[in-house]
Formats: sequence, C-alpha cells, structure tokens
Amino acid sequence: MFNRREMLRFGGSGFGALAFAGMANQLSAKETGDSVRENFASPTSPREPHFPAKAKRVIFMFMQGGPSHVDTFDHKPELKSLHGKTAGKQNGKLMASPWDFTPCGESGLMISELFPNLGKHADHMCLINSMHTDNPAHPVATLMAHTGALNFVRPSMGSWVLYGLGTENQDLPGFITINPPGNLGGAQNYGSAFLPAAFQGTRVNVGGDPIANIRGKKDPRRQRRQLDLIQSMNKDLVARSKDESLVDGIIDSYELAFRMQSSVPDLVDIAGESEATKERYGINAKETSNFGMQCLMARRLSEAGVRFIEIATRGWDQHNNLKTALAKNCHSIDQPIAALMSDLEQRGMLDETLIVWTGEFGRTPAEQNNFGGRRHNNRGFTTWLAGGGVKGGIRYGSTDPTGDTAIENKVHTHDLHATILHFLGLDHTKLTYRYSGRDFRLTDVYGNVVKEIVA
Repeated sequence: MFNRREMLRFGGSGFGALAFAGMANQLSAKETGDSVRENFASPTSPREPHFPAKAKRVIFMFMQGGPSHVDTFDHKPELKSLHGKTAGKQNGKLMASPWDFTPCGESGLMISELFPNLGKHADHMCLINSMHTDNPAHPVATLMAHTGALNFVRPSMGSWVLYGLGTENQDLPGFITINPPGNLGGAQNYGSAFLPAAFQGTRVNVGGDPIANIRGKKDPRRQRRQLDLIQSMNKDLVARSKDESLVDGIIDSYELAFRMQSSVPDLVDIAGESEATKERYGINAKETSNFGMQCLMARRLSEAGVRFIEIATRGWDQHNNLKTALAKNCHSIDQPIAALMSDLEQRGMLDETLIVWTGEFGRTPAEQNNFGGRRHNNRGFTTWLAGGGVKGGIRYGSTDPTGDTAIENKVHTHDLHATILHFLGLDHTKLTYRYSGRDFRLTDVYGNVVKEIVA
C-alpha cells in the first residue's frame, strides 16, 4: 500500500491526502490506525513532485478586467490598413492600435511601446498569442482563470499547487495573494473549496496591517502560555479520540498563526529596503507605487520560500477612453515588473521562478460604439510566461489577422493550468483529490501541456 507521500504524488483515490491534511474523520478508525498520529506532519510540509521540476515557485500576475492584447503583446499590422472598416463578425468598426510595436531583445519579439522597460526582458518571455476561454463575462472568466471552473466552487490553482508540493518555509503560508481581484469571485479566487483549509490562500494587503488580525494584542510570552494551555487541551483530546488527526490539523494551524505574527509583518515591510531599490521598483512614484510594492513583496516572499504568490491590479476594462486608460495601466506595471525580473535574475532565482502574466480575457479589435474603447473578447487574447524553464524570446500560437480569434496552436485556460503545473513537476492528470465520490483535479477532464514552450 502507498504511504502518505506516494498517495499525494501519484494521485489515486486521495486517501493519503485526506489523512495527511487532518481529514481522517472521513475514514474509519481501522483504516487510519495508530500510524496517523505517529506519522503526522504539517499538511504543507514540502513534498516531492511527480517528476523533476523546472520551477520551484510561481508568481501569478493577474490584470483584472481584460487587457487589450492587440495593443500590448499581439502585433497586428493589418489593423492599420483596415482601420475604420467593418469586417466579418465584428460589431463595430475595426480600430488600429494607437501605439507602435517594436522588435525587442536579440529575439526581436514584437512588443508595444507601452512597455519600454519590460521589452528589455523580451528574451526571457514567451508570448502565448492564442489564448481562449469559455465566457466573456468578468465574474465567471475570472473564476475560470483562477480555479478552472465557471459554475461551481472549486479549489484555486494556488491551493492545488500547495496541496501537491507543500511549501519550503513552515513559518509562512505557502500560498499568498496580494491585493486579490475585487468582488469578481471574491475569496473563491484563492479559496481551497473542498481541499482542506490548510491549502487556501492567505490574503496580504498593501498598506496598513498586511494580514488582518495577525498582530497579537497580548505580550508574546503571555500569548505563548495561553496557546500552550489550549494546545495541551487539544493534545489531551487527541489522546482520548479515535479520529485524532482533525485535531492535529487544528494544533498545526494555531502554531503557524503564532509564528506568522513575527515572520509575516517583517517580511512584507519594505522599510528596510534601500532607496535605490524603491526607486527601481517605482515605489516612490504615485503611478507605479502600488504595483511596485506588490512586486517587491513578491520578490521577498519568493526568497523566503513561499510556493505560490499572486499579485493583481484592476481597471483593465476599457470600453472607452482606451488611449488614456490603457496607457496609464501599462505604465503602472511596466517598471515594477521589469525591476522584479532583473532582481530575480541577479539573485539567480529567475530560472527557478515561473512568472505568469494574464487577464481573464482580451479585447476585440473593433471599437465599441465610437467610444474609443474595445469590447470583451474571450475568443483570443495573450498570456505571457517567463523564467522557470520557459523557452524565452518566442511567440506561440496566433490569432487571425485582426486579433479577434485564436486560430493557430490554440491554448485554452485548462491547457495553461496544465502547463503551469508541468513546470512545477506536477502531472495535472495525477494531482487529484477524491471528493463526493469522484476524483477532482484543477483541469477537470481537460487540458494539454504546451510542451513547445518548455525549454
């Protein structure tokens, strides 16, 4: 019979994961026996991947609202000659991009002039120009990007990663989301759903207390004595209980929360960073301060061993005033992302950190009602990846000549999720969890790894 780690590693029925994560109450005492207590470890302890991994961690950058791919990373010169014309299925007149695209890096990757700093890292980037997803509505498309599901509550991608691999630093959460997407799916975007709660994301705020209610109100020594009393009662309950691993899970969560009181505030406090570093990330400028803070925090969390980090920014839903609004959006992230990539490369971490940049969908090449904006477009958009074993300086897949629909080497959201797991050494078909009589996975019954972008 497989041991606990093998159960997690090879998928299967999910029995090992249930016991491991403090859910042995779903099993009979005969099935769990004495080994549960003897072998108990934190549910987030590091675990081996299915096969050698390209990346150790993920920094997932989510641009909520649907960035316009034809103005950023999907070069469509044909739109200039078609500007003002009605074509095919387009509802409205085609609108050329107001910005030029230029070849960047030794690879000559075509990137919009909106990203002068990021363009310097073109040789690390893989532009997937053939993304598509199932629905053009923000709430469900956002959930799809995070959980792989539109209509049901499912574990988020970060939770699946933590469930499969654990985390390197037991004093910190393994899955942290900074400034998560607003009310479009809310906590479901970083929730663990039916996976044990130990695998849900921890929300970190920019400004004020980084984590709500994390600061203790008592003297640490008094708090430690109080916690020791509670834990002694919990351990006494364990000694008298047949289904003790659920209590073990509670004991572990209390200890992590106590350790986080000292580890998290210091880690996300950038006051000790040099002025040069803050300047490089754009923290001293109003337009780039928020995302610069997130990128710098992501670097610090990566160094500390956090497995999955999400950073996000809103306001990419340009139905009108595209020229001003999109320029503002791109300016707010360009310098911070470039600084993050430079820092990771300088520290020798870029090759082991998978960076993913995406929105929930893209925009149409046609103008919306002469308002100077673009409609939602789930038929074709761009996601880019860098670092962590990604083949850099390439463009994969394509949309049609106007950028409306993915036509070549199409990549669905399920394929993207399968590929992200692959970079981490996880087989998406084996990373399963048995719930309500069925084996579930991030990609449901779909998904193909895009092997052509793996270095």
